[in-house]
Amino acid sequence: MTEASEVLAALSRAVLEGDDESVVGLARRALDGGLTPLETIEQGLVPGIRRAGELWEEGEYFLPELVSSAQAMKAAMEVVRPALARHGGGGELGRVVIGTVHGDIHDIGKTLVGTLLAANGFAVSDEGVDVPLERFVDRARELDADLVCASALLTTTMAEQRELVGALRRAGLRARVMVGGAPASREWAREIGAHGYADNAVAAVAVARRLVTGEA
Repeated sequence: MTEASEVLAALSRAVLEGDDESVVGLARRALDGGLTPLETIEQGLVPGIRRAGELWEEGEYFLPELVSSAQAMKAAMEVVRPALARHGGGGELGRVVIGTVHGDIHDIGKTLVGTLLAANGFAVSDEGVDVPLERFVDRARELDADLVCASALLTTTMAEQRELVGALRRAGLRARVMVGGAPASREWAREIGAHGYADNAVAAVAVARRLVTGEA
């Protein structure tokens, strides 16, 4: 195992274990060792947070462990984000507003999508969880957003995605809408008039790129 792969494995493990002290030093070590910000995110941070989500779904992790992993991810991103800007990941591709819809407090998937979008050249405004329609609309208007991404992890909250599409349309905003989350699907996106759907964070980057470049 090379030194780079060892650092990435340790970084992934630190995120999984919610070790926000070690993860900061490991993120700096990865960047100082010549790894790009994107490599650090996709090969170090992402596997750790993804595994945390899988363990939560399997009932092995509970909310405290999940929150700890998310906090570790965010701590590492504070180190990686300035390097992203220096490497051209500062948001030239398009402006994105992202959030989990009103009534839903699930954070992991939405945060992962926002992180990868930022790593791939989008300027991302993460509005957090339990986001009212009005905040989505106001931020999209304020930023002249190219794309609004709305996550819903509950069948009881996915209707908010439909309401968001209508609210943006009534406001006369040009932003396209991408939806995601466990109950969502490509068929659901078509039904509510959303422009795109992705079932994972990597796919979300590809869909977002197509939407803002006018290829979809």
